[in-house]
Amino acid sequence: MSRPEDSLPPDLYYNDTESAKYTTSSRIQNIQASMTHRALELLSLREPSFILDIGCGSGLSGEILTGEEHSWIGLDISPSMLDIALQRDGVDGDLFLSDIGQGVPFRPGTFDAAISISAIQWLCNADTSNVSPEGRLRRFFDSLYASLHRGGKAVCQFYPKNDQQRNMITTAATRAGFGAGILEDDGGTKNAKIYLLLHVGGGDVTRAVAGMEDVVVEDNRRAARELQGKRKRGKEVKGSKQWILKKKEQMQNKGKVVKATSKYTGRKRRPNF
Repeated sequence: MSRPEDSLPPDLYYNDTESAKYTTSSRIQNIQASMTHRALELLSLREPSFILDIGCGSGLSGEILTGEEHSWIGLDISPSMLDIALQRDGVDGDLFLSDIGQGVPFRPGTFDAAISISAIQWLCNADTSNVSPEGRLRRFFDSLYASLHRGGKAVCQFYPKNDQQRNMITTAATRAGFGAGILEDDGGTKNAKIYLLLHVGGGDVTRAVAGMEDVVVEDNRRAARELQGKRKRGKEVKGSKQWILKKKEQMQNKGKVVKATSKYTGRKRRPNF
C-alpha cells in the first residue's frame, strides 16, 4: 500500500474529500485517540497545561486535550482539515494554518508541552527540487525548541518510511538541543508505533519522562564526547584519515593494489538523501 506522503503534499492530499473521510472513520478515530492518550501519558503532566498540537488536523487530538482540561493551540497545513475542526463541537483550541517546515510561529517559551500525532514524517519529503527535507526538519525542531519553556517536553508519534527517515528526524531534534529518546510500542508488528520523546535542556530524556526505562536515548552530543575522548587517548577512530591511511598501509604490505593518497583522502562528506 502506498503512503500518503509519497503521493502529494499534505495540503493537497487532505482536500475536502480526504479530510472528511479521515475525520469520520471510526477506525482512525480510535487509533488517534489511543495515540493521543499515550502521548499524554508519556508527557506525564501533573496539572492543566498549555499545549501545542502539531499537525492538529480536524481536532481529533484536540478534543482529548480539552477533555483533560488542557488549553491548546493547533497548527495544520490543510485548510480543509482546519475547516472541519472549526465546525466540530468539542474543538476548543485556537487553530492556525501553518507549514511547520517553515518553523513554529510562536514566541520563545510559549508552551508547557507539545504533541504531534502522525505528522512530522511529512517533513522528510521534498515536494520540489528546491526543498530540502533536512532544512525543513531543522527549522521545525529549532523553532519548537524555542517555543517550549525550559524543562518543557514534547511527544511526537510518527511513521518513518525507513531507518534513514528515522535517523534524519532524531538527528535534527538532537542538533536543535533536545534531549531525545525513541520508544516503540508493539515493535516488530504491523501495528508498531514510534514515539519521539523530547526534553528542553538536553540530557537523558528518561530522567525527564516517568516510566521510560525502555527508551532508546538519541544523543549526538554523547557520541561526540566519546569520539573526542578516543582522540585524546590516541586511539584511531574508525573512518578517520589516520585510520584509513593505516588500513591502506596494511593492504600495501600484503601486496594489494590501493588507490593513491591525496588531499581528499578521509574527507567528510554530507549525507545524501
